[in-house]
Amino acid sequence: MQTKRWRIWLGLGLLATSAVLFYVHYLVFHDLHHLGIFTLHDIAFLPLEVLIVTLILHTMLQWRERQELLQKLNMVIAAFFSEVGIELIERLSAFDTRPEVLREQFDVAVDWTDDKLKRTAQAAVSGKFNLAPTRAGCVELREFMISKRQFLLRLLENQNLLENEGFTEVLWAAFHLGDELQRRSDIANVPDTDLAHMAGDMERAYGRLIGAWFEHLRHLKVRYPYLFSLAVRMNPLDFESNVEVLS
Repeated sequence: MQTKRWRIWLGLGLLATSAVLFYVHYLVFHDLHHLGIFTLHDIAFLPLEVLIVTLILHTMLQWRERQELLQKLNMVIAAFFSEVGIELIERLSAFDTRPEVLREQFDVAVDWTDDKLKRTAQAAVSGKFNLAPTRAGCVELREFMISKRQFLLRLLENQNLLENEGFTEVLWAAFHLGDELQRRSDIANVPDTDLAHMAGDMERAYGRLIGAWFEHLRHLKVRYPYLFSLAVRMNPLDFESNVEVLS
């Protein structure tokens, strides 16, 4: 209510100021003819001002704000992969029954183009994976997800992440997987049917994680080439990856 009242008083003040200036103009020049011409001229120019200020400048400012927001989101995404994502991909890839596919499709190199990174990300999200988790592996994965639960909850509370629908899906898939694992009271002795159910949750999170990681690599390649180089050397889908620069 206070905001609306302030705006009303501001509008009335501007109108009163305009009326006073018009009156002073008339007192000085005593020329209603030119006063009418200039007034009509200003009114005719008003739609053009609205076009320039409201549509063009406002759109440019919105674009700039969105770019700044996306930059902040990319920092959050980087924190996610540093804290949870990379290790989660590594743990899930240990259950992958087709390691040769990982080497063939996801053996990223520093010379990969943006188009190739994009196509690989899309292939990961839409692709089919076959994970065969072990009970011992589920126990270890459960402990890992429990240790990262608070971190994931804090990310889900970040309203800005709604701007990135794809990454929101990644968070929900990871959070759901952690919830499934945590709800089992004796995960070391679950039946085969339940193990197969959890494998489905893992495959869903796995594909989304890989896709989001390659999208993150696209951002790093453009903005931070040195971080892109490090990420390539830390490839969680390469069982023989080595962070040390050997050549």
